[in-house]
Amino acid sequence: MKIAIGCDPNAQSAKEELIEFIKSKNYGSVTDFGSEDTIYAHVATKLAEAVAEGSYDRGILICGTGIGVCLAASKVKGAYPALLTDIYSAKRARLSNNANIACFGAFTIGNKLREELLDAFLTNEFVPGCSSQPKVDAFVEYDMNR
Repeated sequence: MKIAIGCDPNAQSAKEELIEFIKSKNYGSVTDFGSEDTIYAHVATKLAEAVAEGSYDRGILICGTGIGVCLAASKVKGAYPALLTDIYSAKRARLSNNANIACFGAFTIGNKLREELLDAFLTNEFVPGCSSQPKVDAFVEYDMNR
């Protein structure tokens, strides 16, 4: 799996810890989209474009709450970010919604929970033709026609 990760300066240490976690679990290759830009929307949209065009299988974005990067990434056609705060939602983001970008808060959840959420996000897959398919098709169609 090819994974893109980026954050704002506030989340640098959280990003580094997740990179080490991904490597320790052998989830795939990781490309760091940076953390120097104080305008989180810049890294979020750049990463979201790379995921949406298929250069990466999944993306990870982190800011103070995760909300800002999630909103910014959602403006890119083909990018489907999900703010992850609990295990059930992290699984369902993939299984039911086919989300392709996980968003996290550096100040709102701890490192261990972030790792557990990322594990759930990376180890679950959307199953084409499942009962959620018509729902996903509806928002993808809207997204592609906007």
